[in-house]
Amino acid sequence: MKAYHHLIYGPIITEKTHALKELGNKVTLRVAVKANKIEIRKAVEELFKVKVLSVNTIRMRGKKKRLGRTEGMRPDWKKAVVTLAPGEKISGFEGL
Repeated sequence: MKAYHHLIYGPIITEKTHALKELGNKVTLRVAVKANKIEIRKAVEELFKVKVLSVNTIRMRGKKKRLGRTEGMRPDWKKAVVTLAPGEKISGFEGL
């Protein structure tokens, strides 16, 4: 069994994710790159004590960044859109 608090890094707060939360009862989280959908589902259910209907994941590529002549890359990261059961909500994300 993995430590679930190492899989979820935090919420993603944008206008689009706020609309998803209000209309579809969906929460968007930044998660570990190696985490799969089953691990994310178990982690959210265990940490926040909610019922999860589905998990969609997106692997985001790191952007190119320049500093003078040198060019580097930001790291890749993963985003998860978690659909909660009707009536469920995560209390920590309500005020954001």
